[in-house]
Amino acid sequence: MTIPFPVNKALDIIGGKWRPQVYCTLENGPRRFSDIQRAIPDVSRKVLTDQLRELEQLGMVRRDDYSTEKQLHVEYSLTEEALSLQPAMKALCAWGETRDE
Repeated sequence: MTIPFPVNKALDIIGGKWRPQVYCTLENGPRRFSDIQRAIPDVSRKVLTDQLRELEQLGMVRRDDYSTEKQLHVEYSLTEEALSLQPAMKALCAWGETRDE
C-alpha cells in the first residue's frame, strides 16, 4: 500500500478550478449562495452547488439554514479547519499575482 504525500491530501481539498475561488470568496465571513455566485461569475449554478456540497462533506464549509415563515435563508462559511488553511491560500494568491498570463 502506498502512503500518499501530505501535499496530495491538501490538493484533494483545495484543488480544482473553483474551490480556491470559493475559499477566497468566503474568507471574510458568511455569504449567501447568490453572493458567492456573483463573486465567481464564470461558475455555473450546478457546479457551485456541487463544490459547496463537497466542501461541506470535507468539513471545510459550513451551511447554515435560517428559516422564517416566508423564506429560507442559507449562508455558507468557512469552518475552523478551512480558516487554518487561509495563510497558505493567501500565499498562493500572492504568488499567482506575480505570474504573467
